[in-house]
Parts: sequence; structure tokens; C-alpha cells
Amino acid sequence: MIDPRLSRRAALRAAATGTAASALPLFHVFAQGSAGVLRCGFWEHWVPAGNTAITELCREWGEKNRVEVKLDFLVSAGNQILLTIASEAQSKSGHDVIALPTWEPGSHARLLEPMDDVVDRLQKKYGTIEPASAYLGRHDGHWRAVPAIAGTQIKSACVRYDLLQEHAGIDIRAMWPAAPQQGPGAEGWNWEAFLKAAEKCAAAGVPFALPMGQYSDAVDWVGAVFASYGASMMDAEGKITIKGNDKLLAACEYMLKLCQHLPREVWAWDDASNNRALIAGKTALIFNPPSAWAVAKRDAPQVAEKCWYAPAPAGPQGRFAPYLPYFWGVWSFSRQKTAAKSLIEFLSDRTQAERQTVATSGYDIPPFQSMSDFKIWETEGPPTGFAYNYPNKPHQKGQLSVAFAPAPAEMAVQAYTQAINTKLIARVAQGGQTLPQALAWAESELKNFARG
Repeated sequence: MIDPRLSRRAALRAAATGTAASALPLFHVFAQGSAGVLRCGFWEHWVPAGNTAITELCREWGEKNRVEVKLDFLVSAGNQILLTIASEAQSKSGHDVIALPTWEPGSHARLLEPMDDVVDRLQKKYGTIEPASAYLGRHDGHWRAVPAIAGTQIKSACVRYDLLQEHAGIDIRAMWPAAPQQGPGAEGWNWEAFLKAAEKCAAAGVPFALPMGQYSDAVDWVGAVFASYGASMMDAEGKITIKGNDKLLAACEYMLKLCQHLPREVWAWDDASNNRALIAGKTALIFNPPSAWAVAKRDAPQVAEKCWYAPAPAGPQGRFAPYLPYFWGVWSFSRQKTAAKSLIEFLSDRTQAERQTVATSGYDIPPFQSMSDFKIWETEGPPTGFAYNYPNKPHQKGQLSVAFAPAPAEMAVQAYTQAINTKLIARVAQGGQTLPQALAWAESELKNFARG
């Protein structure tokens, strides 16, 4: 995962001193009689086959359109992708097509070419884009980037179904079968039932591996809990909504109960820690895309074959799944805007989207719920169909969650980067403060960048 703690100012400083100028792997897709050169900076996928899929698709598009396509794959390690984006924004030169992590469309909205025409055509074909993607990709009345397939993930519940059934009496496969319907007991899959299951699994020595630190995995799943309680800290106008917020109070009280049944080290965990717990057979549940399962399939097949996906539990305000999307954008200073838009639209079409998702064993999530029926989630395994409920599907009756929404994105990203939600809980559970004291601290922090 990209380190969310890198500030935009730090990124610009690094870019100005040349940090982002490190050598990048370069791939060429060449069509004889080329109508031009299109330079693309894509995210280097955690699943290597994802890079291969993008390369092949760009080659096909380039040959058909007589365009020479040059691809750079930008890694998350060392924040290379963020540094590259910041460098290009400052110098107003670089790639034509650029991959943008979750919050970057808002950070660079004024330098991104409006993509309304591309999005409009795609929505006419496939239905409305998920609202959470619109929250992040649409700014100042325009789509500044197109929600990408590559890299976009949902952090659904990856469950050791054998351990959950043995120790908590929950048959997650019966509740959420590999079929477009809820099973017996699915309506009872809520946070209160989750709390009871967490307590029982912790007592059995296989506690839920839920990070509570300052990295994105922690901020995302805690944000989904808050959303399911209707517990926002800022409203859509950017005003702080902490005082007298009973829903926020209820969400915090729930989190404090749940944390009593988590491993003590979760407060220091990074984004790989929960993966390691699953692969080692030390937990009954994590919130994560299938990357952890994929490593278990290779290194601990006896663990992988006992995994099953379920949507996040429901709260008083509904079911919300932690969501971390990527985007594809076109710089306003690009000289190949028409070709860049054409390539992005090609990559976003259903056939090409499915090829990307299949290549990554179901990791990548398209932004249209109409594409949640790809066969890969039905057939991938072992066990076959384990990832059927990984995407947000209609029968789950859920929504996608971005932590700190509905606050304006330029404010939400600061709260996200500073992990205000997990720090708030930590100040009580680990720091000895009262909940009112911790809430007062959060309000003070938010005042640094909120509108009032």
C-alpha cells in the first residue's frame, strides 16, 4: 500500500530536489506508421500479472490506432508514484496518462483534463459509477479522472470459515454462499454479532487481525465502521460535527469494546501485518483484498483453502465496505489528450476490465456494479467461489465507504493522512484518556484544516 503519511508539501520538496527522477522501468508498444507517441505512467501492480495485462492491452490498442505507446510502471515502495505525480505537476511535463492513487484527483484537480465525455459514455453503457468513486474523482463540477480497474480494491472480510464456525458458531459460507443471494442468518451479520464472534475467537487464540495503527488498512476499516453508524466528523460543507454527535459517540464506544478482543500489537501494525497473521494461521478474520489469500495459496495452501469472503457487517445505518480506488487521469498539459482519453476508455470497457480482473485473480474492482458479475469471483479458488462476495454486489445491500467522507476531499485527505479516527480510539484504549477528552482532541486537530 502507498504510505498515506507522505504530505503533499513533502512530496513537492522531494520532487524539487530530484527524488522523483529515479530510473523507471520502460516498456514500448510500437505500431509501424505511428500517429504519435503516448506516454503512460501506470501503477506497478502487487500482482505481477496485472502489469502484463495492462501491457498487452496497450499493445493491442496501440497497434489498432497506429500509436506508439510507452509505459512506465510506478511503484508504491518509497512513494515513487506520489513523488512522480508531484514532480510532473510542478514541472508541467511528463506522462500523458497518469495513474492516480485514491486522493490524488482532488489534490491535482486544476491540472487534470476534464474527463466528463469519457465518463458519460461509460455510464451510458454500464450504469452509474459507484458514488464513492464520484466523491474522489469528481471535483469542481467535472470528472478529473476516470476510476481505474487496476489497483482498485475493496477490503471485505476474508474469513477462516473453519475457525469462525468452530469457535463462534457462525457458518459464513451458508450466510454468504457463492451465489447472488443471501443465505440463512445473513441478516444477522452485523457489528454486534461481529463483536461476540471476536470475543470468542480471541478466547480461542485466533483473534481477528484488525490493524489499529496509522496505515491505510486501519483507517479504511475503522472508517467503514463509523460510516455504518452514520458517524461523520465533518459534514459535506467542511464543518466539524463532533460536539453532541450521538452517532459518533456510539461508534467510538463500539470500537472500544471491540479493541479489547484484538491482539495487543495491532496499534503498531502496518498494512502487511494482518496479511502475515492470516498466512501464519493465527487469525480467524481480516479485512483485505485477495492478495493475502494469494500469498497463502503459494506459501500456506492449508490456510488458503479454508478462506471465504463475506461483506463487511452491517451497522445501524447500513452495510459499508472499505474502499480504496485508483484512477486514470490525463494532464491538462498533455499534447496527446485525444489519444490518452481513447486509451483510458478502451481500458475501462467491460471486456478489457474483465481481462485485468482475471489476470489479478479477482483483486481489481471495476467502478460499475454491473461488472460485479465477472466469472473470476465465482470460479477462483481453492476453495472454488471463495471470493464471490469480495466485490460489492446488489444482494449484499451495501455501499462503498471512503474514510472521512462526506467531508470535502481536500479536508478528508488530511484527516485520513493523520489517521484521526484510529488515533482517537488509541487515545482512550492505549493512552488512558476519557472518551470526551479524546473527542476534544480530535476536534482540535480537525480545526487545523476544517472550515469551522
